Amino acid sequence: MAWNADMDLPVGQIPPQDWMEQASTRQVIAALTAEGAEVRFVGGCVRDAVLKRPIRDIDIATHEPPERVMALLRQAGILVVPTGLAHGTVTAIVEGEHFEITTLRCDIETYGRHAKVAFTSDWAEDAARRDFTMNALFCDTQGHIYDPFDGLQDLGKGRVRFVGNARDRVEEDVLRLLRFFRFQAHYGTPPADPAALDACRHFAHRLPELSGERVAGELIKLLQAPDPASVLLLMDGLHVLDYILPEAQDFGRLRLLSWLETRALVLPGLSADPLRRLAAVLRTDQEGAAEVAQRLRLSNSQTDRLVALAAAETLPDPTLSSTERRRWLQRDGAERFRDLALLSWAAHKSLTPRPLPGETESWSQLLAEADLWQPVAFPLKGRDALGLGIPSGRRMGEMLNAVEAWWEAADYRPDHAQCLEHLRHLAQR
Repeated sequence: MAWNADMDLPVGQIPPQDWMEQASTRQVIAALTAEGAEVRFVGGCVRDAVLKRPIRDIDIATHEPPERVMALLRQAGILVVPTGLAHGTVTAIVEGEHFEITTLRCDIETYGRHAKVAFTSDWAEDAARRDFTMNALFCDTQGHIYDPFDGLQDLGKGRVRFVGNARDRVEEDVLRLLRFFRFQAHYGTPPADPAALDACRHFAHRLPELSGERVAGELIKLLQAPDPASVLLLMDGLHVLDYILPEAQDFGRLRLLSWLETRALVLPGLSADPLRRLAAVLRTDQEGAAEVAQRLRLSNSQTDRLVALAAAETLPDPTLSSTERRRWLQRDGAERFRDLALLSWAAHKSLTPRPLPGETESWSQLLAEADLWQPVAFPLKGRDALGLGIPSGRRMGEMLNAVEAWWEAADYRPDHAQCLEHLRHLAQR
């Protein structure tokens, strides 16, 4: 495995960064370097700073052992949590912001998702155990970038490449197989790296070793990419989806939904929604959607939503009458109606990509109605039935349900007095 010979020589410099200069970051860095230790930012924050993307997590590497790191932080009055002490990782918390700090390390042995590590003072050794070249970038506090495996070049070319031998990296941790596709979706430019694809194809059969939560985490992040359908198609061609999501078959609908969410429409609150996108790509019935949710260990609310969207027997479209639209909105709520309308529009466009005159406006109006919808409360309560001498119990429930159905059929226009009169009429039969 070859790395740049002059590891300790920077290859470039990023301009001053707000996340590096903010008070919380400066406080953590000051604590870690109080007695002369060297620290560098590493991984995602460096990668995304180079690309001028938002920074989500700030990770820091140091050659100080974890016990010493904790002592330095506590000495400075910083809350520190030993989140992965055996692997050299602690988390500093300043004003609610988390900083993951890891001692430089190298792998002695690997056991699937676990590894026996030894701490080191060699920056290149630490970089060699990372997954992708673009994640093996370091940056010091002055913004100087250290790039042991040509990660900057790969980043510039949109090439997601494993550090060293791709098969070795995936064999060490099969989760990296899914991480590869997630990074390809967010950072890659076709064609994907052949060595990486070979490794993914070779080890796809090991994906069932991963927990449902791990698989779901990677899939959900992948589905937030600008064009997840292209990468899922790539996974399908390599038979990766056979092991984690064989129900994923409607790539055309997913591609059009992604386009509608992020480029075609400008609507309040409309953005990339991974669960809606998951529903879009599935071809299954209610039982199948529930099985997908169980396999991915989704929460109860996520499961209910996925089943409702992926297994909907009918979908709204612009041909619905005003009364039918209001009835649908009243029954399912504005959020679910909008989800179903987007899925319906994406399915329609995947089959007929060239819209007819006025078609786009009609679909947009359907979505606008969902945004403007205010639910209508059924005017009657149980006390109204009691006031008419109808005792509590099954009969009362049946009669109130009958009045509500009559009220809905009348397009929710009857008021309290009219509904009460209808209930009185039913009670006298």
